[in-house]
Amino acid sequence: MTTLFPPLDEDELRALADDIQERGLLHPIVLDPQGRLLDGRGRLQACEAASVEPAFVTYEGSDPSGYALAVNLRRRNISRGQAAMISAKARSESEHPPGSDAEQTTRSVSERTGLSLGRISQANIVLLHAADLVEAVINGAMGLDEAYALARENKAKANSAEVQLARLREEDPELAERVVEGALTLAGAWAERTERVEEDKRQRRVATRLLDELVPPLAQARGTRTFARYDPAFAGSGPITRETIAHAMTALSEMDQVWQERDLP
Repeated sequence: MTTLFPPLDEDELRALADDIQERGLLHPIVLDPQGRLLDGRGRLQACEAASVEPAFVTYEGSDPSGYALAVNLRRRNISRGQAAMISAKARSESEHPPGSDAEQTTRSVSERTGLSLGRISQANIVLLHAADLVEAVINGAMGLDEAYALARENKAKANSAEVQLARLREEDPELAERVVEGALTLAGAWAERTERVEEDKRQRRVATRLLDELVPPLAQARGTRTFARYDPAFAGSGPITRETIAHAMTALSEMDQVWQERDLP
């Protein structure tokens, strides 16, 4: 637990060592039942620096993590933002009982440390969405408010990305799968999706114009002497054969089937 707190700097450590050398160790080093350091890392270092034999006691309560957190937060000269960040990190590294939820845990930490729910909630957001800033807040290199603002931006971007990915799954599952696999970025997938949509529009435009040019004149020729007047000698791109007519009839049959499936007039 003590490793969650920023270490004493050189001046602080020297001042504590001088005080211990002059007055002795006022607060013994606290170990947990397994003999691990629970509280007093700085005091232990100061004792070594002052060549003073440290005194140890064993914590006998039922909440060693809570004890270490509470006594260090009271004793350390740290800001409320640092304290909230330390508390949030301590909570994330501890084991919670089954069925505990985030709100209950946050309230419990608030009651134990005296920190406001708002500050602890901000620290939780940093922990979840800007984990790389946690140590900077704990060490005092960055304020909690600044880290929280950046974490909120990250959260908004993540939510936006989730929405875009969900939409991509609906419109183009294959591209979405490539994003999930890491083979394609979300931005790259949407760029490719846009290209596919534009290409589809182009092909539909070409197909529509082709059918507009071919089918209506053919329909208008029905019941006239157009077919009887056909003369291969005047054919521009090669004469029409029975095979060509058979293919045209097949094409019209396919067209009729598609029109029925699409319920077009």
